[in-house]
Amino acid sequence: MTRYSPMTLLQLVEQSAARLSEAGVAFGHGTTNAFDEAAWLVLWKLGLPLDDLDAHAADPVEPAQVAAVDALIAERIATRKPAAYLTGEAWLQGVPFHVDERAIVPRSFIAELLADGSIDPWLSERTRRVLDLCTGNGSLAVLAAMAYPDVTVDASDISADALAVAASNVARHQLESRVRLVVSDGMAALPGPYDLVLCNPPYVNSASMAQLPAEYRAEPALALAGGDDGMDFVRRLLADLPSRLSTNGVLVLEIGNERAHFEAAFPNLEAVWLDTSAGPDQVLLLTREALAPS
Repeated sequence: MTRYSPMTLLQLVEQSAARLSEAGVAFGHGTTNAFDEAAWLVLWKLGLPLDDLDAHAADPVEPAQVAAVDALIAERIATRKPAAYLTGEAWLQGVPFHVDERAIVPRSFIAELLADGSIDPWLSERTRRVLDLCTGNGSLAVLAAMAYPDVTVDASDISADALAVAASNVARHQLESRVRLVVSDGMAALPGPYDLVLCNPPYVNSASMAQLPAEYRAEPALALAGGDDGMDFVRRLLADLPSRLSTNGVLVLEIGNERAHFEAAFPNLEAVWLDTSAGPDQVLLLTREALAPS
């Protein structure tokens, strides 16, 4: 008589990863490979801690649990939605945030700079007013408020739908007294002055937009598309910002893989390029003096 030997959780993760790989899904919304994404989905579906696979790797999984995970993996493959939209949650610097299709999945490298203090040399005890422009689900606004307990943050977006998601995250982290949500088309409703502006704008150039995997096309195009060279929003921002910055104010701007387009569009700007886990070409810092030399 053959005894039934249940599958372990690690085996289920490996099986799920193989299915994701075979299906050719795209990553980049919190994970970079099939195994990590499978671990995320399996652990989430089974209600286990997402950061503790090792402790549960040998746990047996029942057939009903396998079936539930298989259905989730099948949904991930069929819909090509980012995993964060299926679970309703994403993390930046270990901090959890609600997310859904109304807002882009948070993945900004600016979060690293807030956590590791890379921006701090340009700040001072006078840094009090912070703007998170193009806030999406509000994650950078929340992280900025956590990193700098003495500041207040305006979290702004042109999308009222995105701001509804941001509101849930501000409330989740009990920051309603320090983070204000503002609907604004660029800087139009934001007179300032601000001491620090964080911005992860729509910067994907039109050629790249046309080639994006389905997972990225599942996100609001408004949060991604930056025009022919990706710099449409950035041009408006840099024109409007000097009058909204305090004397020693700075802008921290994420432009992804568009450094060449940025430098072509603004050849005379003295930008400081900041190191991130993706290298020194993703995020730049501009002082008020660089934006509006006297």
